[in-house]
Amino acid sequence: MRKRTKCETPVSLPPQHDAIDALFDRMQQGEMMPPRSQQAVDAGLVAHAFSDKDVDPAHYRYYHWVRDHCAALSGTRELSAQLIGMAFVSANVFATSLPQPLTLNPWQVPAMGDWPLAANRAVVIENNGVFIWLHHRHPDWPLIAQGGNDFQPAYLTLMQRLVARGLQVTYLGDLDATGIRIADTLKAALPDSAQLLVLQTPPRVMGWLSLKGKRDDKRTQALRIADPTLQTEMDSIAVLGRFVEQEQLIGEYEALIAAWLMEQW
Repeated sequence: MRKRTKCETPVSLPPQHDAIDALFDRMQQGEMMPPRSQQAVDAGLVAHAFSDKDVDPAHYRYYHWVRDHCAALSGTRELSAQLIGMAFVSANVFATSLPQPLTLNPWQVPAMGDWPLAANRAVVIENNGVFIWLHHRHPDWPLIAQGGNDFQPAYLTLMQRLVARGLQVTYLGDLDATGIRIADTLKAALPDSAQLLVLQTPPRVMGWLSLKGKRDDKRTQALRIADPTLQTEMDSIAVLGRFVEQEQLIGEYEALIAAWLMEQW
């Protein structure tokens, strides 16, 4: 048994328990916590370690047992990443006094295609947790949540309309096989978006894979990609056998996005 955050736990200690305990300390101090995928990466784990019991059972059990049974953590403040399933989620893209982020359902999309814009540039973020965490840290940034793996027609219709009106968008996603496939699908839907891949470039991807990459045969299995730039990134992932999750790149993203939004590119 171990005493941590004023809580006795009979759960066996997994390898990264000290890093998880540091998260619990932050929770107990009342800090606003990022989405769980970001917490997991901050603790040195893969993003789904705390949300999928089959990905990392030992750390999942420890994290959830303490969260569920420790009274000192009952008031934890935590940002949710539950945005998938909505038609279009953005922040500071449309000119409106409504609180941000703004979630549009499919019935709103036709009218919003011509709605006045509050920005001339926006960053499309694949991962919902990264989107909401960046919005929390930079509440004035124009961001668009990619919207899941299924590319809902309403989402693509609105994206295409906004780009046709002159909104410049750039994309950042997970550097694994699925993430590159998602980027490729979006690139095919937005062929006139010249800025889409200016931040996620092959040299930068190679550097991130080399410095931060984690090994996983399933997540790095080569897929056929249509866009040549993204095919190069897919090749790097497959050859190195490494992947990088967006949650690992928050610091790098903040510098890159800030420069791009200020047109220092």
